[in-house]
Amino acid sequence: MTSTPKKLLIFALSILAFVAIYFVVFAPKTDIPSIENVASAPEASSVYLSSLRDLKGNPVAMDENKLVFLNVWATWCGPCNMEMPGIPTLYNKYKNNKKVDFFIISDEDAETVNPFIARKGYELPFYQFAGPYPPALDGNAIPRTYIIYKGKILTQEIGASQWDTPEINSLIEKQLAEI
Repeated sequence: MTSTPKKLLIFALSILAFVAIYFVVFAPKTDIPSIENVASAPEASSVYLSSLRDLKGNPVAMDENKLVFLNVWATWCGPCNMEMPGIPTLYNKYKNNKKVDFFIISDEDAETVNPFIARKGYELPFYQFAGPYPPALDGNAIPRTYIIYKGKILTQEIGASQWDTPEINSLIEKQLAEI
């Protein structure tokens, strides 16, 4: 390959990468489902995690009577790190609401997660989960985020998303009004 075709190939690949990143991270999300048309899990317990632990190793139970924001992430995951700054904004809005629980979950050990969250300054409820995810929450991709109530997945997003948007706030507020 001569120099000009190499430069054109590099330029084209750069444009393609930029477009892909834009659509994954910055493009407006219009597919956030409404509460009325979201598929529900067959059993309430099928979307809740057992053997969940806080970063000190203490067991934690998920409350099926609360609206649950569940995010699966990892310290090494680029898209996870891109979406993480929006989660504290949403958390801070609802952290004192006794009808809402947040679970920011990693399968990494506390020795990996604690320095990361200290360095970033995140004050979120981080947890560890080791084991198979329930079928409704199973997947290989991260980040994965779900908003759940009474065993029903109200919305889910696979990949990075903005969680401090008016659409998400509206979804949460609408559900809280019905609790």
